[in-house]
Amino acid sequence: MTRQAPLIAELVNLATAYRRGGGSVRPLVGDDLATTFATHLGDSTSEALRAVPDAGRHLAELATELRQALLAEQPAEQAARINAMIRRYGAQPYLVEDVGQPFHLHFHGSGGTQVEGLGGEFATALALIVDGFGPDRFGVCQAHQCEAVYIDLTRNGSRRYCSAACTARAKTAAYRSRRPA
Repeated sequence: MTRQAPLIAELVNLATAYRRGGGSVRPLVGDDLATTFATHLGDSTSEALRAVPDAGRHLAELATELRQALLAEQPAEQAARINAMIRRYGAQPYLVEDVGQPFHLHFHGSGGTQVEGLGGEFATALALIVDGFGPDRFGVCQAHQCEAVYIDLTRNGSRRYCSAACTARAKTAAYRSRRPA
């Protein structure tokens, strides 16, 4: 679950954010999205994703669904969106033993493509985060000119920024606003 959170946020931010880190960006689409997102995955998953026809379009659709679930205003709406994704992508639990790690659960989607597999995995990860941490652990970065999403897995639920860079920018701006002119 926690391994998936950064990947979920990265996909959503690559495909749906128009402002990140204090400036305007163009959301990635098509092959650019698939190629860029694949660099965040393991080698075999990356290769499988690149082999999916029209992977970028499917990733963009998944990113939009994820963003809507992350930023749903009511917990019931959030749960409904996550449940719909779990059904759509056919998440199936199975045990995996990765190199150097003990057996752990994955929830790969039962669809035929790597994007559908990621959809099942990501939807289930969101469900487990809501179950373990609560529905208020997702948000939009509070730094100026940033609309990237974050997933807060901190113990006290204190995260408010998408990255260390945005945290630093916000703290610097707050410090400067308190200083006498």
